[in-house]
Amino acid sequence: MKNRQSRWHESVELEIPFHDLDPLEICWHGHYVRYFEIARAALLRSFNYDYPDMRDSGYAWPVIELRIRYARPLRYRQRITIDASVIEWENRLKIDYEIRDAGSGQRLTRGYTIQVAVDMRTREMRLVSPAILAEKLGVK
Repeated sequence: MKNRQSRWHESVELEIPFHDLDPLEICWHGHYVRYFEIARAALLRSFNYDYPDMRDSGYAWPVIELRIRYARPLRYRQRITIDASVIEWENRLKIDYEIRDAGSGQRLTRGYTIQVAVDMRTREMRLVSPAILAEKLGVK
């Protein structure tokens, strides 16, 4: 992301498909969540803590908060870049997202998600992120 510095960052590029359009021929707002998810999965894979790794470590990481700020619409066949960056990890996993036009670099959308660790054995939410996350991020 241009305005934030993060050691943990990943970008993916996509083209807006026809089946993602609404009756006004712009990308339906609900699909942005899927685009965030695609970038988040790539980010998690970049430090070897993708969803299967989370499960295998004994933790689920549900999204408990989502915010999206729609600045400009996405259009059919538009190439976009989705940036995802970890900005908090000690007590929760907060990931910032920015969607830009791949050609011009113009910012189109931004947002964030917040996830918390839930012990899969006890089903209790952790108030502090488990040590495995710090280990995967290389901050242990």
